[in-house]
Amino acid sequence: MSEGNSGRDATAAVARALEGLHGAVGKLSQEYGDTLGIRRLVSDVARLNDDLAELGPPDPRHRPGPVPEELEEIPDVEYERSMWTDAEHEGFGAPDRHAP
Repeated sequence: MSEGNSGRDATAAVARALEGLHGAVGKLSQEYGDTLGIRRLVSDVARLNDDLAELGPPDPRHRPGPVPEELEEIPDVEYERSMWTDAEHEGFGAPDRHAP
């Protein structure tokens, strides 16, 4: 697959996702009525469609970089205290040493 096809495939995938989003927002609109939140969602989907249409073809001089790896989520829990044994506190140094 050429890079040009890859760009068209990605653009088509985004367009399909936006069509699905447009339909889902339409269903929400039927359920919630004309509220500020619904108007914002409708406006956001329309803006995304406009932004996608404005992209045009990719610049042929652009060389795509590597695809970023998925980020790993680190849970926000207390670490085991033994993990910090012999660790230096940033800015203070080791607890058993003193600055000159």
